[in-house]
Amino acid sequence: MHPLGTPTSVGSPAEQRDEPATIASMPRKPAAVGPLPWTPSQIIEVLDRVYGRAPQQASRAPLFELVLTLLSQHTSDHNSGEAMHRLVERFPTWDAVLDAPVEAIEDAIRPGGLAPTKSKRLQALLAEVHERRPDWDLDFLEVMPLDEAKAWLTSINGVGPKTAACVLLFALGRPALPVDTHVERVAKRLGLVPEKMPADKAHAVLEAMLKPAEVYAFHVDLIQHGRRTCHARGPKCEACPLLERCPRVGVAEPLRDVGPVE
Repeated sequence: MHPLGTPTSVGSPAEQRDEPATIASMPRKPAAVGPLPWTPSQIIEVLDRVYGRAPQQASRAPLFELVLTLLSQHTSDHNSGEAMHRLVERFPTWDAVLDAPVEAIEDAIRPGGLAPTKSKRLQALLAEVHERRPDWDLDFLEVMPLDEAKAWLTSINGVGPKTAACVLLFALGRPALPVDTHVERVAKRLGLVPEKMPADKAHAVLEAMLKPAEVYAFHVDLIQHGRRTCHARGPKCEACPLLERCPRVGVAEPLRDVGPVE
């Protein structure tokens, strides 16, 4: 490893008096109920079958994951990966990154975009981590109670719930759910959380719906579904494997009748 490493009907009174039953006195049929919404477990089962999913492999490098998540903001995985590669190639230790001129950091992470901003944020983040953990060792987060581990990470300036969950899930294999733009969009369209719920609150609500062993699968599957089918604009609902029981919350485009979804 690199060192940076929810009526019961009754007989009507008119029937009891042998009087003609009026419309109002007739037993009422229950209101028609639509299909039950998908449960998270069912969503995972369906999307796994459609897209497949790589097995979870914790990186065992929480600080590396923290920096990589910062670099991944507002850019593609490819670009953030290239920026991270250049960073660790040029600076052999976290101390070297912290001590380097900000211009050198900016140049190294340029492929990830927003380099002037991210370079300053990166050094500020590392300075705060180093002040708390001079040896750069964040492995204690693996055994700390999950809520406490999240609180420790989010107490660092600039680290929000998504970044904290990424570190805990991908580096340490802990059941913390990162809610990115794809997970948020798909979960809201499926009616799992209210459409107007802020992303920061959606993290806790969605995570509470999941068994610990489902967190990674749910995260990865919803990202794949958001990228391949449930697009922000022009979602391919007619081709969606979840269409049969999807309420399509917030989707303005009408459905085209193209027959049953396979």
